[in-house]
Amino acid sequence: MEDKYSARASQSATQQSAKRASRVSGSARKQASPAQRPFAVFDIDGTLIRWQLYHAIADALAKKGHIDAKTHQKIKDARMIWKKRSHSEAFSTYQSELITVYEKLLLDLCYKDFRQAVDAVFDEYKDQVYIYSRDLIKKLKKDGYFLFAISGSQIEIVSKIAKYYGFNDCVGTIYEHEKDKFTGAMTLHLGGKHLVLQELIEKHRTSLAGSIAVGDSASDISMLEMAETPIAFNPEKKLFDCAKDKGWKIVVERKNMIYELEDSNGKYILAKTN
Repeated sequence: MEDKYSARASQSATQQSAKRASRVSGSARKQASPAQRPFAVFDIDGTLIRWQLYHAIADALAKKGHIDAKTHQKIKDARMIWKKRSHSEAFSTYQSELITVYEKLLLDLCYKDFRQAVDAVFDEYKDQVYIYSRDLIKKLKKDGYFLFAISGSQIEIVSKIAKYYGFNDCVGTIYEHEKDKFTGAMTLHLGGKHLVLQELIEKHRTSLAGSIAVGDSASDISMLEMAETPIAFNPEKKLFDCAKDKGWKIVVERKNMIYELEDSNGKYILAKTN
């Protein structure tokens, strides 16, 4: 998933990293891990789940009447411009509109209502996944890998997805709340996913040897660069170009077909299909 927060960060990456390390905890991350197990790390939105969970939660809140009709229509119009691929920045424009509305909404929203939206999105989207990523997670878990999930979506939904698929630890965005109300403060992983991953590696004493990383967007590049086997899955153009330059494996899933592309003397060839 594209990093949707970098344009409006105020805290330093170091401050946020330390804060996140002490506060981010989903039920999926409560296990102790043996030393030096290999890890596999996955982005969630667009890599495992077929849609953006952050966006889905905003839609769920709109359906419950927490976003007024005029504002919701503005978001839908921006989304349609993106779906029509009207210009190269259409997705960023749509995402910016959504985030602005969402963060204003939170200040007037009860945390209980937010959790209800999270639960509804989880129930709807938990099984709407890419076959390649789902099956790879299952195989790696069986092979003894320690599984990490890193996402820009809200930690409440990230932790539920992580638990459902058997991840050992997860990191997502925290929107702070007290006494059933949001405070307006948030904790993000703005320094780059590689910093988040480094924390997880140190925390669980996992090994870079045999490590695997899977992501779909430019914001995943720094995370992919850390792994022994990086996999660009359904990559956007910037990630696709980076993967080609570095000779990374590229996987494309379309309908019920999976195409695995690998570098061969500077040219990509179809190495495997399902």
